[in-house]
Amino acid sequence: MLQPMFLEEIGDDGVAQITLTRPEVHNAFNDTLINELNAVLNGLGTDERVRVVVLSAQGRSFSAGADLKWMQRTAAYSEVENLKDAQALAELMHTLNFLPKPTMALVQGPAIGGGVGLVACCDIALAAETAKFCLSEVKLGLIPAVISPYVIAAMGQRAARRYFLTAEMFSATEAYRLGLVHKVVPDEALHDVGRRMIKELLVGGPTAQVAAKDLIFEVSGRPLDDTLSEQTAERIAHLRTSGEAQEGIAAFLEKRKPRWVKS
Repeated sequence: MLQPMFLEEIGDDGVAQITLTRPEVHNAFNDTLINELNAVLNGLGTDERVRVVVLSAQGRSFSAGADLKWMQRTAAYSEVENLKDAQALAELMHTLNFLPKPTMALVQGPAIGGGVGLVACCDIALAAETAKFCLSEVKLGLIPAVISPYVIAAMGQRAARRYFLTAEMFSATEAYRLGLVHKVVPDEALHDVGRRMIKELLVGGPTAQVAAKDLIFEVSGRPLDDTLSEQTAERIAHLRTSGEAQEGIAAFLEKRKPRWVKS
């Protein structure tokens, strides 16, 4: 019987845990994992029970990126077959990046290549002190193509111009300095800090969090003109009339927890 490539669990608190379970190959991914993980994420994105999605991994590595056996197969593919293969990975990264739920990566070990892409696509990334990162593609005569929009958005063009070209391994502390991860914690504290962050996320209104995430993508990089001002005003006006906002404001004034916060 084949071992599952990842485990999915939705808790009573609405936290969906996705755990990569291929420690024997450093949680590298292949075409099967990519397609299955994309399908699961799409399902979680539309599941009203789900408040937060957490991505973690078993073993010493978070993810070594592409599985060597998979890479060996793709080397024999035609350009058309390789395009289809790459599009599946691009779809996974797009799904994770734009998932209409808060997402968090818990990076307990090395994240290589596409593994860095997974981290960059999550809204929040926490790393253990011993975690390491590497955009290793040029050492194989390749480029980090489909993950590049997300990695550059996370760590900036200047850092990408170094690490895409040198394929150096860099530390969790450096990843924090660059903005790729939000916090570096002792290895043994990673999951405890993750749970505390989840508690913070569960306090926010679920509809508001989806809207806030969409707002970031809509506003980023746009000129501060009248059109943008009008669109942002329309967004807040629309939300103010929602049932969630009415409940949130009432709870604040009445000094109680809003109904979406489970006691």
